[in-house]
Amino acid sequence: MFTNLTPFLTQWAITALALWVASYIFKGVKFDSAGALLVSALLLGFANAIVRPLLIVLTLPLTLITFGLFLLVINALVILLVSALVKGFRLSGFWTALFASLFVSLLSMLIGATVTGGDPALQIQMPQGSGTWL
Repeated sequence: MFTNLTPFLTQWAITALALWVASYIFKGVKFDSAGALLVSALLLGFANAIVRPLLIVLTLPLTLITFGLFLLVINALVILLVSALVKGFRLSGFWTALFASLFVSLLSMLIGATVTGGDPALQIQMPQGSGTWL
C-alpha cells in the first residue's frame, strides 16, 4: 500500500527544494511562507502529472511546428497556474515563469539523479496488472 510513498515524498521534497532555490535566484518568484512553498511543490507535481499531458495533447500541432519549443511555454503556463491557485506563491510575469520553470526542471532532475542514484526502488512505479484499457 505504501510502496510508492517514499519515492513520492522524495520527489515532493526535491521539487520544494528546487522551488526554494529558484525563489532566491529569480527576483520575481516569491513565497510568503514555508507552507505556501510545500503546497506549491505538491500542486506543481499534480499539475505536471494531470494538466501538462492534456496541454501537450491539445497543442500537439503547435509543438510539432515549433520542434518542441512550445513545451517550454506549456511548462511556464503550468507554473503560472500553480501560482494562481496557491495564495502565498507569486510570480512577476510570464518570462519569470518561463525561466523559473526551466531552472526548477533542470535542478529537480539534477538533484533527483544525485539523490536516487538511478536506483529503481526510489522511483515511483506504476502497479502491474492484467487489466485492459479501453
